[in-house]
Amino acid sequence: MREIAVFGGSSHPALTAEICANLAVPQRPVLLKRFANDCLEVQLQSNCRERDVFLIQSLVRPVQENLVELLLMADAARGASAARVTAVIPHYAYARSDKKDAPRISIGGRLIADLLVTSGVDRVLTLSLHSPQVHGFFSVPVDHLHALREPWWSHPTWATPRARPRSPGGSACRSRPARRSG
Repeated sequence: MREIAVFGGSSHPALTAEICANLAVPQRPVLLKRFANDCLEVQLQSNCRERDVFLIQSLVRPVQENLVELLLMADAARGASAARVTAVIPHYAYARSDKKDAPRISIGGRLIADLLVTSGVDRVLTLSLHSPQVHGFFSVPVDHLHALREPWWSHPTWATPRARPRSPGGSACRSRPARRSG
């Protein structure tokens, strides 16, 4: 089994620290520089050669900056001869851009998936995608996890759960717990 190297982006350092603590592995350092013209430079400051590299970065505000940081980390890991690069994306912000519902618009979810693969990502681990079709945008394996750890009906403070979707597409995601309950 190969050694793993876990790097975290700047979107959620506490999450990266907690994941590393639970796995009992060290969090590897990342140096992030900003040039005078606002461009980013990312340097992974630990050996990646022939290791399984995990890059933890959520695509939350500022979404584009966090995305570029993740792309640069993936490219750096690939350039450093990582055996496999896994992007751990707790929140995939472009998951809602999953269909072409008007003329002359981009399907952002697919474009971002292509950018991740082009930058060197070999696998994606994400949580609660907006709809199942987003999984199909990726040409690499996707581990689509769900954030629900225990059945909602067994949680003491959720005696009468009510989940209302913010958009029509969210209905299917919010009805999964109901289907599980039988």
